Amino acid sequence: MKQYEHPPAEAFELTCILHALSDPYRLSIVQKLSVLQPQPCAPLQGDRPKSSVSHHFSVLRKAGLVRTVVVGVTHMNSLRNAELEARFPGLLDAILDAAARCVELSANS
Repeated sequence: MKQYEHPPAEAFELTCILHALSDPYRLSIVQKLSVLQPQPCAPLQGDRPKSSVSHHFSVLRKAGLVRTVVVGVTHMNSLRNAELEARFPGLLDAILDAAARCVELSANS
């Protein structure tokens, strides 16, 4: 059974987190997980190929944003909220709030 490596919270780097969230698809994964977690990959995949989705989840894991746990044949994904909050207080909430405002502005334009 495959297990994924996840960096310890003290190794989180702001530039890696911001890089990971600079991609709209990865940001959408984090937004969806902020509403409901854990979630398997399938509902987060959309119409993207599995290889592309695997790459995006790898970037999110390496940045410390997401924890993936293998349960049988399912990969369950959760945000590392508490660890992110301890390392960078308010960062994830600020990013998610800003992203939500962008969506609202786009919808109202």
